[in-house]
Amino acid sequence: MSSVQLKLGPADHGRQLSLDEFDEAEFEPGAKYEIIDGRLYVSAEPNPAENFLETWLFIKLITYSGLRQDIINYVSVKSRLFVHSRSKSTVPEPDLAAYQNYPREKPLKELHWRDLGPILVAEVLVEGDPHKDLVRNSELYLEVPSIREYWILDGRQNPDEPTLIQHRRHGTRWVERSFPHGSTFTTKLLPEFSLVIDPRN
Repeated sequence: MSSVQLKLGPADHGRQLSLDEFDEAEFEPGAKYEIIDGRLYVSAEPNPAENFLETWLFIKLITYSGLRQDIINYVSVKSRLFVHSRSKSTVPEPDLAAYQNYPREKPLKELHWRDLGPILVAEVLVEGDPHKDLVRNSELYLEVPSIREYWILDGRQNPDEPTLIQHRRHGTRWVERSFPHGSTFTTKLLPEFSLVIDPRN
């Protein structure tokens, strides 16, 4: 006898779940769902401003990837990130993830998110939960050895003039720097990459 499929929505935020239950559940539309430390985490779907900033940053990274496949050979806006160090299922879903050794030659049916590790993840923050991106994800992403940098495109004050917060791995901690709107951001992680922090650019 098959088990009844769970139907979950925003009211179930914090509910204990197994990964199998999460993967097989039916979700109420209009929200984003993740499983963190074995509990359902519900956040708002991106509004147009967040979507605009996410798309802008994606275009910059995918353009760079086309030029430097040796550094980034895949960029995703729909990835899942398995944090294997946690005792309970923890699978955040970053807004953007960039991979250096994505196994593009493998048959697509053989690819699984649990086996893939990005070198860079990014979140866009406008009207969402600041704690999720600034604290929770900062801690989670540091526990994933493949991730060298974590970026937050912060448009809370004005999405037309966002700032970029860079977290760069230094041993067992992040080194954090903030780059204001209009400045030019570069990083050793991505040679020849240059980003003018202006979504109208």
